Amino acid sequence: MEQLKSFLKRKDIVISVRRYGIDALGAMAQGLFCSLLIGTIINTLGSQLGLSFLAAPVATVNDISYTVGGLASAMSGPAMAVAIGYALHCPPLVLFSLITVGFASNALGGAGGPLAVLFVAIIAAEVGKAVAGETKVDILATPLVTIGVGVGLSAWWAPALGKAAMRVGDLIMWATDLQPLLMGIVVSVLVGIALTLPISSAAICAALGLTGLAGGAAVAGCCAQMVGFAVMSFRENRWGGLISQGIGTSMLQMGNIVKNPRIWIAPIVTSAITGPIATCLFRLEMNGPPVSSGMGTCGLVGQIGVYAGWTNDVAAGLKTAITAQDWIGLLLISVVLPAVLCPLINMVLRRIGWVKDGDLTL
Repeated sequence: MEQLKSFLKRKDIVISVRRYGIDALGAMAQGLFCSLLIGTIINTLGSQLGLSFLAAPVATVNDISYTVGGLASAMSGPAMAVAIGYALHCPPLVLFSLITVGFASNALGGAGGPLAVLFVAIIAAEVGKAVAGETKVDILATPLVTIGVGVGLSAWWAPALGKAAMRVGDLIMWATDLQPLLMGIVVSVLVGIALTLPISSAAICAALGLTGLAGGAAVAGCCAQMVGFAVMSFRENRWGGLISQGIGTSMLQMGNIVKNPRIWIAPIVTSAITGPIATCLFRLEMNGPPVSSGMGTCGLVGQIGVYAGWTNDVAAGLKTAITAQDWIGLLLISVVLPAVLCPLINMVLRRIGWVKDGDLTL
């Protein structure tokens, strides 16, 4: 047992919830952002602004034409796997081998590919790390083992993992359509909490394929956390804090939440209010990339995702046009309501002594 512990330590193989559930999951979301999400943004800019160099196909592979954004989106599997490998501190040969592993697991996982990539890439990366540097033919052994394990597990696990993820996502979306009030609260609160915790709400939404009304509720919950914390802490953090939290991440408040969990009440209550308003009143749907559902106002990705969904629906004939009510609903849910409700709720908490000056200082 001691020899095994020593070996794992030497190989930097740390089997823990933090390493896999926080570090790897968070890195996977960054990989998604740098591929699928940025590709969607490029395509949206190209089509909506009439930029031919972004909207025109630049490559054709197997009779499929790709724009610049399309090429970026097509690389989401490899990008996620390499990002996971980077978070797990993989040596170069393992890291580069994960490109193939990510492509295989994402392709075989179908619509639920991100969840398959998460599980398969972690195992392939750790096995590759265990083998790396242990033989005289490392340049052959390490890629062979990493790719062999990764592709083998992809063929074995990825279809089932992908289907399971999509079934859970479909169940959440079905329940939200059926009970928009209750599920609007549940989805908004839970995804918003996940966004502020040191885990990735974006990766969770991507893995579950969360779109539609449930995606809209998720966007509402994330915005409630980010804009809520940004505005209610303005007195302590001024403009720098407003920007870093409002279009960066509310995760910056995690240290303060540990010191005084009551500062989290206002954003959570706000998300419980804005979620059902999004689902019941405005029928706000997020039909862009599922990863956008868990991004909130981070780089305005959530809003760009909603807009991309609108344009896709219009092009498909599912929506006649983007209306003024659509824009009003998006603006109210994303910015106005969190900026008003969260500070008001926090003011009550200050008056009863649950939140004090300095509790929100970054």
